[in-house]
Amino acid sequence: MSSVLRRVAVFSLYNERGIADDYVIFLLTKLRELVERIVVVSNGNLSKHSEVAVEKVCDQLLIRENEGFDVGGYKAGMEAIGFDELSKYDELILLNDTCYGPLFPFSEMFSEMEGRNSDFWGASAHREMTPNPFTGTGYLPWHLQTFLVAIRKDMLKSRAFKRYWENLPEIKTYVDAVLLHESQFTKHFTDLGYSAEAYVDPNDYGSHYPAFIDVDETIINRFPLLKRRLFFNDPIFLEHNAVDLPRALRILKETSDYDLNLIWRNVLRTSELRNLNTNAALMSVLPDKRIKDDAADYGKVAVCAHIYYTDMLDEMLDLTENIPVAYDFIATTDTPEKKAEIDAALAKRPGINKAIVRVVEQNRGRDMSAFFISTRDLLVDDRYDLVCRVHSKKTPQVQASKGNLFKRHMFDNLLNTSGYVHNVLDMFHDNPSIGFAIPPMIHISFPTMGHSWFGNKAKVEETARLLKIDVKFDDTTPVAAYGGMFWFRPRALRKLFEHKWRWEEFDPEPYFDDGDLAHALERLMAYAAQDAGYTTQHIVCAHQAAHDYTMLEFKLQKLASMMPSAEFLNQCYMLSEWKKSGYPLGAQAPMSQAPVPPPSPSPSVKRSLAKLNLATKSSLKFRMPILFTILRPFYRGARGVLKQNYQRNE
Repeated sequence: MSSVLRRVAVFSLYNERGIADDYVIFLLTKLRELVERIVVVSNGNLSKHSEVAVEKVCDQLLIRENEGFDVGGYKAGMEAIGFDELSKYDELILLNDTCYGPLFPFSEMFSEMEGRNSDFWGASAHREMTPNPFTGTGYLPWHLQTFLVAIRKDMLKSRAFKRYWENLPEIKTYVDAVLLHESQFTKHFTDLGYSAEAYVDPNDYGSHYPAFIDVDETIINRFPLLKRRLFFNDPIFLEHNAVDLPRALRILKETSDYDLNLIWRNVLRTSELRNLNTNAALMSVLPDKRIKDDAADYGKVAVCAHIYYTDMLDEMLDLTENIPVAYDFIATTDTPEKKAEIDAALAKRPGINKAIVRVVEQNRGRDMSAFFISTRDLLVDDRYDLVCRVHSKKTPQVQASKGNLFKRHMFDNLLNTSGYVHNVLDMFHDNPSIGFAIPPMIHISFPTMGHSWFGNKAKVEETARLLKIDVKFDDTTPVAAYGGMFWFRPRALRKLFEHKWRWEEFDPEPYFDDGDLAHALERLMAYAAQDAGYTTQHIVCAHQAAHDYTMLEFKLQKLASMMPSAEFLNQCYMLSEWKKSGYPLGAQAPMSQAPVPPPSPSPSVKRSLAKLNLATKSSLKFRMPILFTILRPFYRGARGVLKQNYQRNE
């Protein structure tokens, strides 16, 4: 032990699948350097593997019913030790599994707090708030947050400390845990005359919850803990509070030796993928020239291409020549004549190690069936480390300009230049947690934003159950390789290749309708990678990023301009209430003089948006008093949204 203080710790653990992740084992291992005795309380059963792993890094493992949240775990752990025995220690540490760490040595924080004259302290504190966001009345007192609290000897051996836990009300809900314990523990003991301090204090950062809201600044100051919920919390809350998790992760890479793969292996199981990708900004805007200058071993690389339109063959091969290492070229097509043409073209191209060209048995399911049936034997094992999947995309069902834009969106963001592709390979090499890399969602000229499950979600869920892919699916807009082109590690899609698909499961030509297996597989791949423990990274080249972002900004500001001026949170609430009510057209105009259009036999989103725009413009004529009257209920509802998002961030 690095400190003269005798410390004992109670660690409260909960995982709905009974798993003690590697980040938990690492945290407990590092805690052992400062703590003499560790008691782990698991709220719920653990798998045998996890039970063995935890027992190796603690002195006692107590498995109990999942009751009372972390508060119940703390109480059970202290009772197992005994309050008389606890009083023999200089410091009791109560902490839980809602944080990753230590990002920096625990000794830094513990040494700092040893020098402060307080009876109990916490890793982080929450500022007082009026009104209390949970009740709407009174106030939420300044309090130490319960993910790590230390109690010193005088308070630890007091009758008051034992009495507090003996009289603790029953904790049945999350709100109970906050209102009956977390927000009251600090006030209870400071009212009794005990002194409390926080390592991370809101007064030093200017927000009510710096360990969450100011995560990047706390990491600059070497705060050793990172809240897990930052990765999967509702992005609206992070946007509203300007939480910069991406900056925090960049700072971590530069200043800490903490293995970020410990985070990804855990958080992938608990996240909705779009929330995770948004909060952690899992997108790389890569330059056309290579960033690094050192050599790297990327393993065995391949291109897997479905070539139906052979008039695109030279265009595709020009792009794959940007791969800066030797690679195998695997191609599928639909006729022997096309195969001969492809074979001849490949023979003339440098950089190709081995060419494999196959004729598909049936032209059902297009590129998706060819991928998962015709090339299955080449991709189901580990013979390739990294593969680029492309196909001869024309999107004939839409206007030619739209199809060409979609094609460029795919090709440019995957294979733009040799330097660009080198950066993609480096990204995979340097980040073993990345298993799937895709262009951003196509949105220019396509109605994908907010609706791109289209008619496919039921089929995706059905297929996921078949393959035992157990992850959470996003509500409205999946993270997906729209257009069916991407870079991937074959092991990230292993479950999709292990299943032996049949041609008859794919729709025959001509097909453009949603709800079929091919469209489902396109939307399932990122979730299969998630289930396998890999992240999905969006990759985009500079000129595509410029086009995408400027058009996206225009579209968003255009929609926002048709609504009352408000923060994004409030505008979301307004539209949410409108959607819940069935997009009503009428009669709720904010003034009697507002013109009312003729009744429509079938209300539509287009007509409803027009009506909302007209009502908003008319209301502004009445200036601020009327505008305030209109907005007041929306802001009241938005406060409710904020209340829902104000959580313990476990």
